Amino acid sequence: MARPDVETFRRADKMPVALVVDNVRSLNNIGSLLRTSDGFAVAEVWLCGISAVEPGPEVHKTALGAEDSVDWRHCAGTLEALDALRRRGFTICCLEQVVDSIELQDYAVDTSARYAVVVGNEVDGVDPAVVDACDVCLEIPQLGTKHSLNVAVSAAVALWHFYERFLPVLRKK
Repeated sequence: MARPDVETFRRADKMPVALVVDNVRSLNNIGSLLRTSDGFAVAEVWLCGISAVEPGPEVHKTALGAEDSVDWRHCAGTLEALDALRRRGFTICCLEQVVDSIELQDYAVDTSARYAVVVGNEVDGVDPAVVDACDVCLEIPQLGTKHSLNVAVSAAVALWHFYERFLPVLRKK
């Protein structure tokens, strides 16, 4: 399928999108988030707070090597990560169900902008202080009896929304 090797991929153009992971404990979820970030050419991943950061066997099980191909870092606090990204010109988008959130499919992505997508803890979601620090809250509409998706699934859905818009730009480079 002519996939690039890790070094070629690391040098390739990426979406101007960062994934910010707010206190996600599960090593399997971290691995899945890294693998999705590789697949959609996310520029960087910030693993914040208690998020698992050891790229050991449990992460590798779901990341399948994406822990090596994706630019990721740990940050002690999510707010600190958001401040750093905001200083670099990122629009901070929280993936959370709140009053006045925008349904994901209705969010217009500006392909000349940079975005950070914040996803949260498996049980508690994104910390309320982090939600308050974001520029916009996006929600994945759902019709079932459950009101949430697994964090890795939610991130994949949200990142696809951005990827779909940035793909024509990436293909032109």
